[in-house]
Amino acid sequence: MKGLSRVEKDSLQDLPHSPGVYYFLNQQDKVLYVGRATNLRSRVSSYFYGDMMEKRGPLVANMIPDIDHIGYRKTDSVLEAVVLEAYEIKRIQPPHNTKDKSQKSFSYLIITDEDFPRLLIKRGKEIYEGKVRERILYSFGPFSSRKILEEALKIIRRIFPFHTKRGGYADTSSFYKQIGLAPGRETRKKEYRRNIQNIRLFFEGKKEQIIKALEKEMAEYAKQEEFEKAADIRNKLFSLRHIKDVSLIQEDELGVRGYRVEAYDVAHMQGSNLVGVMTVVEAGEGQKDQYRKFNIKSFSGVDDTRALRELLERRFAHLEWAFPQMIVADGGVAQKRVVEKFLHDNNIANIAVVSCKKNKQHKVEAILGQKSLIEKHQRSILLANSEAHRFAIDFHKLKRGKSFLP
Repeated sequence: MKGLSRVEKDSLQDLPHSPGVYYFLNQQDKVLYVGRATNLRSRVSSYFYGDMMEKRGPLVANMIPDIDHIGYRKTDSVLEAVVLEAYEIKRIQPPHNTKDKSQKSFSYLIITDEDFPRLLIKRGKEIYEGKVRERILYSFGPFSSRKILEEALKIIRRIFPFHTKRGGYADTSSFYKQIGLAPGRETRKKEYRRNIQNIRLFFEGKKEQIIKALEKEMAEYAKQEEFEKAADIRNKLFSLRHIKDVSLIQEDELGVRGYRVEAYDVAHMQGSNLVGVMTVVEAGEGQKDQYRKFNIKSFSGVDDTRALRELLERRFAHLEWAFPQMIVADGGVAQKRVVEKFLHDNNIANIAVVSCKKNKQHKVEAILGQKSLIEKHQRSILLANSEAHRFAIDFHKLKRGKSFLP
């Protein structure tokens, strides 16, 4: 790991314009935070210019004064930066990767412990709650987006074919074997295990170690005049050295990764069966296992702002739930003010508030709030709001249906 001796704005110019992983360290050389970048200089410099509270949120902004120096590791591609970041967060457990400590909503890659190991994607919740049935040989993560992990596996599978289904090894007609994404029946256990070992090394950020081993193996095959095998390894080497970047972290570079948006909505039928919901969007994706339902209990009748206040009181009673960086209210100025007053009254700071104003067709016609934040997180705001509306309607229908049962 290379680094800068002190964090000074002039020294940031020494960072390379390349993909990689960066490390913020304090005076005692303790790693405070690990992140990834498509452009190390641009990404790291952004932490030290402008309004940090707005761009990164309070958790990261409060860390800045403790940073003494910066380390970094260049990678050959953004994809490798994604993989290395996840491995380093798991290995180091930096204190300011707070979101990554709440790993139940994240995705993990597991390699199963069996004769012909399979590669599977699992939710963190399955792992931490012991719901994974397969024996685990290796696990990698957390990955903030399942899409990122799927893209990584698509690329790696073309270089080192692997199985994803139990019994797939015996299925010689498998489509994946025909297109070279899974090994054929003739592949021996030893060769397959070598593929798995190389995949493990790749997800540990050790591509160069794989390349050296393959170069040695290719030379040995050439020496033995097994030119077909040598050519196969040559092709693998070429693919490893020319891993193409994919559009994985565009939102990450806009400061969206790690940004938690919560939306609230209320549903009722002429004041009856009053219910409320909370939805969560992180890294631009709905986190459905974190959606929550609430029966409004403190009153009956029609009062959406009072119901919203109860929702907030009950939601923030759960200190074990990760706090959001933004709250999205369904409605106009009145709903936005209810949220802001609740946060103020309860001394909850550094949470942005916006509201989605609807027209008569219940379509969003305006988002009220800080313009710069709305522009940056508009997609997540709209997704969270639409999910809240859908979830509230579904919950209300379910409750209303039960009330009509004899």
